[in-house]
Order: sequence, then structure tokens, then C-alpha cells
Amino acid sequence: MQSLVHLLQETQDGPQVFKLSIYFRDAIKYSKTIVSLGRGGGALYYMAWLLEHAYPADELMPLTCRGRVRGREPSRGDVDDALGKFSLTLIDTLDTLVVLNKTKEFEDAVKNVIKDVNLDNDIVVSVFETNIRVLGGLLGGHSVAIMLKEKGEYMQWYSGELLHMAKQLGYKLLPAFNTTSGLPYPRVNLKFGLRSPEARTGTETDTCTACAGTLILEFAALSRFTGTSIFEEYARKALDFLWEKRQRNSNLVGVTINIHTGDWVRKDSGVGAGIDSYYEYLLKAYVLLGDDRFLERFNTHYDAIMRYISQPPLLLDVHIHKPMLNARTWMDSLLAFFPGLQVLKGDIRPAIETHEMLYQVIKKHNFLPEAFTTDFRVHWAQHPLRPEFAESTYFLYKATGDPYYLEVGKTLIENLNKYARVPCGFAAMKDVRTGSHEDRMDSFFLAEMFKYLYLLFADKEDMVFDIEDYIFTTEAHLLPLWLSTTNQTMSKKNTWNVHTVEDRNGLAHLSCVKLEESFGSGPKPPLRARDFMASNPEHLEILKKMGVSLIHLKDGRVQLVQHAIQAASSLDAEDGLRFMQEMIELSSQQQKEQQLPPRAVQIVSHPFFGRVVLTAGPAQFGMDLSKHNTRGFVATSKPYNGCSEITNPEAVKEKIALMQRGQCMFAEKARNIQKAGAIGGIVIDDNEGSSSDTAPLFQMAGDGKNTDDIKIPMLFLFNKEGNIILDAIREYESVEVLLSDKAKDRDLEMENMDQKSSENDSHKQRPEETSASQDLSLASQEPEGEESSDVTHLDSLSPVDADSDSISISNQESCITEIHEANVQETESTELDNQPQEQSQTETDSSSNVNWDNKVQPMESILADWNEDIEAFEMMEKDEL
Repeated sequence: MQSLVHLLQETQDGPQVFKLSIYFRDAIKYSKTIVSLGRGGGALYYMAWLLEHAYPADELMPLTCRGRVRGREPSRGDVDDALGKFSLTLIDTLDTLVVLNKTKEFEDAVKNVIKDVNLDNDIVVSVFETNIRVLGGLLGGHSVAIMLKEKGEYMQWYSGELLHMAKQLGYKLLPAFNTTSGLPYPRVNLKFGLRSPEARTGTETDTCTACAGTLILEFAALSRFTGTSIFEEYARKALDFLWEKRQRNSNLVGVTINIHTGDWVRKDSGVGAGIDSYYEYLLKAYVLLGDDRFLERFNTHYDAIMRYISQPPLLLDVHIHKPMLNARTWMDSLLAFFPGLQVLKGDIRPAIETHEMLYQVIKKHNFLPEAFTTDFRVHWAQHPLRPEFAESTYFLYKATGDPYYLEVGKTLIENLNKYARVPCGFAAMKDVRTGSHEDRMDSFFLAEMFKYLYLLFADKEDMVFDIEDYIFTTEAHLLPLWLSTTNQTMSKKNTWNVHTVEDRNGLAHLSCVKLEESFGSGPKPPLRARDFMASNPEHLEILKKMGVSLIHLKDGRVQLVQHAIQAASSLDAEDGLRFMQEMIELSSQQQKEQQLPPRAVQIVSHPFFGRVVLTAGPAQFGMDLSKHNTRGFVATSKPYNGCSEITNPEAVKEKIALMQRGQCMFAEKARNIQKAGAIGGIVIDDNEGSSSDTAPLFQMAGDGKNTDDIKIPMLFLFNKEGNIILDAIREYESVEVLLSDKAKDRDLEMENMDQKSSENDSHKQRPEETSASQDLSLASQEPEGEESSDVTHLDSLSPVDADSDSISISNQESCITEIHEANVQETESTELDNQPQEQSQTETDSSSNVNWDNKVQPMESILADWNEDIEAFEMMEKDEL
């Protein structure tokens, strides 16, 4: 404490400034040393300047030490739509004061808001900004006010005045939702609403996805605080409409949408400006409200993001209709929130990678430029002191406990003090390259940046409440988790747990977990995590009793979700918590096991000759394919699930047995076919439509017992890849495959023999063989040095009903790299591959005609594609300008 006083006395002039500074004696701490953000009393110091020089204006202008009042200063365009003459910064910062343990100052600020703020001004404001900053600020202030009142020391006079103001503001925003789609207009007049001559707004046709999709937390909280359901209903309708308008093939959404027709105006998609908080609110709406639909939607979008937009460690915008085509070569700073969202999702590794990439940009430019290129050059040089990177740093530190993120936080504080601190606050950077300032300090700087940096270094004893009982809105306002239990008392907390496990086969993956308290001791639950099977009705009944429900995901996994309030009794709820803890431990244990690389199933028989290579998931037992390969003909086992003694041993003996996933453990399947004499096994996913293109690599786990008795190799194929083999069997009966760690060279000797045989017996040749031969001649013309087996285009194989654009033998990361490098050409090939294939009705002398007839597109379709590409590139050019 004395060191802080000494620091403040050295860095500030005059006793009055020192008096303000001392209020911040619980300043941000780094390790054991106190670091004062701003060296002049931190947030309270600048709040004092706000009250002295700017109040009741919306913002403080830190260079000229005066308040920004809309209409008195030169217009800044859309940026000014956040200003509504309602003391924006003061409202936006209310709950920050409580986080900083400044309850007396919070009480005074609330009294000022109640006394002075007018929400009935004749002014046009942004619905989005007013919702997250003002409505969110009022609700966050109300949340912590009732918490302090319950503690019995502060706010004893408080009777919900902030909530009353929030409801008044909510009603003023509702006219914006008067559209056929349910999507709100982007702006509304606080006094006159829409469309009337006095309103001066209501003629807009477009809004951004985030603008319409970032309402549910605040509006649902308002409904549940007040008992007035209309707010939540309107926000849900807007979210539902956006979900219905997603691009169904890519599951991505565009940046801008027509609020009347639902047509996408801007068809580029990313996780930054214009879309960012839409994804954030889907996941957080599930956390706060407990509605499984929000989680299902988020997971669908997240899979698409990781497939198309994520190019580790980069996050690059793509086109929603052609997601393999990048829409731009630069990134905007708002995507810095995404690693924090990935932490909440439970996907830590890519969060760390992207966060580190962003940190390298900051180390190069001191701040994150508004936009920057893939090689970290400045694209847009401004930096308005955005908090998203600090937000992700905080969540990564909470998730990992790695002190590296404290070092990152220290760098942020030092850069703010060194480059942005000015006499009356912190000034936005006009150009990070020159260090020039802008007379601007947005309200989110105090609302978010100060909050996240304080929390990053704060110890538990520094807090007057448990931050884990609240969820952060996109503006870092605090909403209590107990809101999910409508009409419950305030002391009723919503305990929520989410866990994703591999369906039926025991392989678990932690998705997202929050445990209200630890139950390390006590009686064991009636169902152990290691015994759980999602196909067992008795297990499902036990889970239901414990308040645990299941969500079946598209990739074959099931998500375990627990709501303690849904349990049959409090004891059952505790059993559910213990079960979830066991599942977490099981997941952690399995994550520590060796992660095996993908394997390959290569079809080597006629007419494939090794050109079809399917990405396969490995098994954690059986023969090691990195040391020994297995080659043989395939046969379907009976029963098809392989879960009991094989009834057709003569068919699978000395062959590779095909089985369907489900009904029993993988190891049991392996033992049954091994006993029947099979030399290997392939398990095909029973989840219709699953594919290695969209699902993460799948590893087959053991059964918890010793699996040394299993000697044969086992591989896993998703449904789409498995159907390729099944279709080949139906067409050719005898199909030979190679199970290996990676694809081998094509069987040229067998291929040449087949060609000679074809020449001698050309009068007996089938159309399919002609096509295959022509394909081979085309493949042989590829440049040397390129492995034609790396990516196989299945449209050239007429016997196979292929709906995949390509199948790669390499692991998923390299596959993604190959696709992105292919860029436009790959996308065009994909479109051709997805066209329905038709059998040639007549033989022709030119085998190339047979090959290409299956890929002919109508001229109208080709022109439509060209026009869409031209439109996309024009939009890219517009963005660059």
C-alpha cells in the first residue's frame, strides 16, 4: 500500500488529485506488485474527470477535457448513433464500480442516474448500441444493486428505480421491431419512434446480423426481471428469423440483411464486425436461459466457422454461398473477442492460437489496428481502445491459469499508460503507426477494458461478490444466472453444466462446464460416468432423474446438459453434479491419452486402383498401422453391428469385416470379427450424412479393459465415406482395400494389366470401365511432383455415388490447407462434384465425352455463378475502399 502511495505522489501533482487516486487503492495487481492503470487513480480518477468536465454529456473528450454532446460537435456519422443525451458513459460504467469494490461511489452514481437521466429525448439512436450499452448498463446496475441490498450494507434505499428506467427504455425500443420479418430497424427515435415526420427515421431497409441478433440477453433479462414477456418474445423472433435465413449448405450467415425480405445484402461471412456478437449471444443465451435450441444453433454455426472461416491461427471472411472462397485478405479487430467465446465453448487450443496471433500484432503496433493483413501490416490504422482482446485474455487466464496471460495483461496496461494516457483520460489512437490521438474515449473503455483488466489481476478477496454467479453481456454487463428460473427468489442460483460425449462408445470431449460447488466427497451417484451408454434406456432414465438431458449433435456425439432445478430432488441434483464431475475427469483422462493421427482406407481393386482414399479414424487398440499395413477384400459382417458372435464366419474369414457403429463397444466388435477369422475391421458410422469433411477426427476408444488380445487393425469411417465402399460392393461385388497410416502409390501394375485386358476385350467393355480408363489417362498427365492420391475427385468415378467434392488422405489440417490454396478453382470443382450424376445411355468413341457429360451445367447456371463471383469481388473492392 505504501508503494502505491509513493507511486501516486510521484506521478500526480496536487493533493486533490492524490485524494481521488487513493480511492483506487485496490488497483490492478500484477504478481505481488500493484500496477495502477493510468497511475492516477485508475477508473475513479477518470470517472472524477468525467463528472467534473463532461457530466451529464454522453462521453468525455479526453484531449479538450469537455463533454461530447451530440449536435454541438461535428458529426462523426454512424458513430454518433450511440449518443442519446442520456449520460451514456455513466450508465455504461455502473457495474464496473462494483467490480472495483467502489460501492459508495456506485451508490452515488445510481442516484445521479435516477435524478438526471432523461430517456425521452427527441433524438435518433442506434437500437443495437442503445441496447447493449444503456439497457444493458441499467440492467447490470440493477443486478448488482439488488445484490448489495441483499448483503445489507449498501443500497438499502433502492427500490428498483434502474429497472423501471430499463423497462421505460425497452418500450421505446419496441417500435423498431415493427417489420414483417421481426428483425428490428437499425435506428429509432427515443421520443417519436418510427416513420412519423418527427421521427426522422424508419426508412432503412438493411441491418447487420449482429445488430438484430444481439438483443436476447438484455431483452430476456428485462422480461424476467419485470415479468413482462413481450421483450423476450421480440428478441427471440429476431433470432429465429436469422437462423432460418442462414445459408443452408454452409450454415453461415452474411453481414447485412434486408429487414423486410430477409435477403442477404452482404454475403460475406466472418466472426468480426457485423456478425460477431450474434454468435456470442447464441451461446450465452443458452447459458443464461437454459434453452437447448440456442446451443444447437450455436454448435451448428461453430462447426461451419471452424470448417470455413478458421484458417489457424487466422480467421478470414468467406462467401456464404462459396465458403471455400475468401472474401478478403485482412481481418478486423472486433474478431479479437472470438478466443474468449471459444473458451466458453470449451475449445481451448484454437483460442490460444488465435489469441497469440493477435498478441503478435499488438507487439508490432502497440495496439490492435482496426484492420490488419494476414502478414500483420496495418490495413486501417485507427484504434478506439477496443476491449475485445483484453476480454479474451481474461477468459484464457481463467481457463488455463497460465501466468503468461498476466504478462499479456501487463503489456496492455503499459501500452495504455505509455501511448494513450492524456491529461483527462485515455485517448483513442488515430493512427497506431504514428501514435497520433483522437479526441475520443468511448464508454466501452471504462465499461469493459477497465473491468476485464481489473478482473485479470484481482484475487478472490478483492471482490465483494462472486463473479461466477453472473454472465457477461457483450458490453461486459453483469446478468445473474438465476434469471433462468423465472419467478424464483433471488437466492436461487441456476447451476448449469454442459458436457459433450461421444455417443455409445465412451469417448468423451469436454465442451463447457460450470460447477456451482464441488462435491468431491460423499456418496457415489447411481450411475458412473465410465458405465454410461447413451443407447441404454435405463441410463437415460437415471440421467433425467438427476436433471441431466441429452442433445444429439450432427456429428454423432451427444451433449450432456444439467440443470439442477430440473432434478427430481435436491439429492438427485447432487448426484447429477457428481456424475458430471466424473464425466469431466473421464474426459480429462482421455484427453491426456496419445492422440493418434488419421489413417487411410484406400480402394485398390478395379476400377479404382488406389485413386479413392478415404480418411479414417484410428483405434486406440489393435494393430499399429504405422508399422504394418493390411490389404484384403471387404465383407459385411452378420449381424451388421458386430455386437454378438458372427453368423457368417466363412464370409469374413481372411477378409476385412464391415460393421455398423452402435449397440456395443468398439473393442467388442473387434473381438467378435477377430474370432470369426477377419484380418481387419472397418466400423461405419450410423449417423446419416456424417463426413470427415465436417466432423472432427474420431478415435475409437477401448472398453476400459485390457485390449492386448485384439491383434487386427480397426478403422472408423464416417457415414459418407463408408457408403462409398458399400456402393462399390453393390456395383462390383469384390472390393479390395488397403488399411494403412497413409495412402500408397497407385497399383500401376494391376492398372496396366487391366488396360491391356480392356484393349483385348474392348467389345465387352462396360461404359464404367471406359470412363475409368479415360480418368487414368487424364490423371497421368498431372505435373510431376504432385501426388494425385492426395485429393481424389469422385465425380470421375461413375460407379460411385459420391456427394463429396474431394476426399483427402492427409489429416484434417492439411486437408483444409489444400482446399484454401486451391481457392476459386477448388470451389468451382466442388460445385461440379455436387451435381447429380447420370449414367451414360450410349457408348461413344470418345471416352472423354463419357467422362465430361456427367459434369455439364446449363449455361444459365454457369452465368449465374459468374455473376455471383463478380458481385462478390465488387463487394471486396468496395470493402477495400
